[in-house]
Amino acid sequence: MRVLWTTSTLAIVASTVLSTAAMAQGEVNLYSSRHYDTDERLYSDFTEATGITINRIEGNADELIARMQAEGANSPADILLTVDTSRLERAKAAGVLQSIDSDVLEKRIADSLQDDDNQWFGFSQRARIIFYDKTDVENPPLDYISLADPQYKGMVCHRSSTNVYSQTLLSAVIENHGEEAAKAWAQGVVDNFARDPQGGDTDQLLGLVSGECDISISNTYYFSRALRVDVEGLSEADRANIGWVFPAQNAEGAHMNLSGGGVAAHAPNRENAIKFLEYLSSDQAQQYFSAGNDEYPAVPGVGLSPSVAALGMFRPDDVDLSEVAQNLATAQKIFNEVGWK
Repeated sequence: MRVLWTTSTLAIVASTVLSTAAMAQGEVNLYSSRHYDTDERLYSDFTEATGITINRIEGNADELIARMQAEGANSPADILLTVDTSRLERAKAAGVLQSIDSDVLEKRIADSLQDDDNQWFGFSQRARIIFYDKTDVENPPLDYISLADPQYKGMVCHRSSTNVYSQTLLSAVIENHGEEAAKAWAQGVVDNFARDPQGGDTDQLLGLVSGECDISISNTYYFSRALRVDVEGLSEADRANIGWVFPAQNAEGAHMNLSGGGVAAHAPNRENAIKFLEYLSSDQAQQYFSAGNDEYPAVPGVGLSPSVAALGMFRPDDVDLSEVAQNLATAQKIFNEVGWK
């Protein structure tokens, strides 16, 4: 991978017609908050297949969005790649993405996994499910709403309200059950906390191993990764007493988080950017999302890696994530009102 050119250098190069044409033929500038080493294969395979070089900047999603805003029309960014619907919607609201037309993406990516204005598209998914300690919990909750049941008082661990996964889950509860029910649910979950919200998804699983938590919520790929590679604290022996539930199988289905991206508002290599997004929807790339990072493909019919398939079949929530994203502000208001730290 080449080091991404600075904004000033790109501005100078873009000032000449010949250099601009050359840049458009062979490069694409990617701003990514995906921090997985396994994504290197995605980039190298795309370059090998197309001859298009990927220049990459990696960083925190909010920082990258702010950077694109500050760079404005002079931004070298062609693509923003990030995790979770809330961040994709944040980028759209910030005006750093543009609408595109792609027959390939329209055919490959379900309407529920893309922005209504075609500014972002989902390329991989993670189910956010319930994990529990089989030695302490005989009757685990079978849906998200049941996490608020008083029988689970002092048993539930979850991430903080500032985490995007928490925000998007509550936004989905609002979409599926209404604001009043969502607030009652959030209050009930807070009442059932075993500890103040803390840590990442792996920490929620480790809380089950340590006995601090009896019930936790995590994205599937954190657990599936431990089935494929060594994860400290989640050895086979550590996992022996961890069970899992794909929630709401008789209702809305399991909540899904997205990893996705869109074309930058001022992309200097727009056509190459679209080609890259189309490549991410290909069978080859979709299989690698599963094999390389234990995620679920966004394209139906693509096979799962053994570590992902080991969790079993389930019915996902097919709610329109573009609609879910509209509830983020309401979700944050509810978190504040119920004291979800």
